[in-house]
Amino acid sequence: MGAQWKAKGKALVADARGKLFGKLVKEITVAARGGADPASNSKLRLVVEQARKASMPKDTLERAIKKGSGTGADAVSYERVIYEGFAPHQVAVMVECLTDNVKRTAPEMRVLFRKGQLGTSGSVAWDFDHVGIIEAEPAVAGADPEEAAIEAGAQDCEPGDEEGYTTFWTDPTELDLVSRALPAHGFTVLSAKLGYKPKTPVDPASLSAEQLEEVESFLAAIDGNDDVQNVYVSLGG
Repeated sequence: MGAQWKAKGKALVADARGKLFGKLVKEITVAARGGADPASNSKLRLVVEQARKASMPKDTLERAIKKGSGTGADAVSYERVIYEGFAPHQVAVMVECLTDNVKRTAPEMRVLFRKGQLGTSGSVAWDFDHVGIIEAEPAVAGADPEEAAIEAGAQDCEPGDEEGYTTFWTDPTELDLVSRALPAHGFTVLSAKLGYKPKTPVDPASLSAEQLEEVESFLAAIDGNDDVQNVYVSLGG
């Protein structure tokens, strides 16, 4: 499953795809606080590249930048909030939200965590590493992810659920540097962001099929909230 939970099944994947633009708009809006020019704002450049690869319309992209930089008529400010706790069967979870109203989001999270356990700040963060996460796919036949990771300066890499898809892990401070270097070593970067990787992931084999289904159902409900950007979970692949 990896450090970042992703919806499984055709219906869930289609729904997640439908929410992608909304999440990207929020990320662009937040990143644009540091400047509206992607050339001089690496955080904005990374998410703008991701939005373009997702075929986001140009006017939607420009409007999001104006919102965040304060140059648009409908300027908005989002706050990044992390909620920590456990899914059923003591699977640690970190939920990253971008919200314009914490007073709305907090009680919604409490309700969603009723089937698990909502913790306090730091209650599970100690069991995760803060890392750069790069999703990439080979641009040339025979591209070696391990070699590319070494040459580009990534800390580690692992294959994803999709054929040819690889996740590269980096030091948080080297996310932009590695994402720029990977294309020269045969990989096309699909997304690059900061996130969390579990230090001691739970082996799915230690849970029954019914228990895994309960965990998946819990995570799907969390991810369905409009303020949730990313869900990181301590469940191995």
